[in-house]
Amino acid sequence: MNLDGLVVREARGEDHDCLMALEQKVIDAERPFNASLKEEDAYYYDIEKLMADQFSRLVVGEISGVVIATGYVQVRHSKPALEHDSHGYLGFMYVAEEYRGLGLNKVILQDLVRWGQSQGVTNFYLDVYAENGSAVRAYEKFGFQGSLLEMKLDIQKT
Repeated sequence: MNLDGLVVREARGEDHDCLMALEQKVIDAERPFNASLKEEDAYYYDIEKLMADQFSRLVVGEISGVVIATGYVQVRHSKPALEHDSHGYLGFMYVAEEYRGLGLNKVILQDLVRWGQSQGVTNFYLDVYAENGSAVRAYEKFGFQGSLLEMKLDIQKT
């Protein structure tokens, strides 16, 4: 596999069903890291809002008209204690299994960060399961550093 013919573009209305299916692939891939995810009717993203929101950029990567990757950046207000007023939040980072390891995630991230910078953003955040070693390594390779560890207590299982 290679990335010949790769096009990274903004998601469009006709991508909706494909994006909904890819969202389920993201959720399925994250199930081993989070036993609390619903088996049915689990959703992470408001895809319609991401496509329509002027403060968001939702992109797809496609080869020969087939969507093989996704990602978004959303400009959000930062906590008052931080030096920056806003930041870019990245999510829906997905690359089809057969295209992993070819640098496609980097291409998508570069597009999203560039767009965020054009909106005046200089700080970017994302969430990744600590146990998802390959994703953590990919983000570290791009320049991300661990910052905050979310901790959870499920009193029904203790």
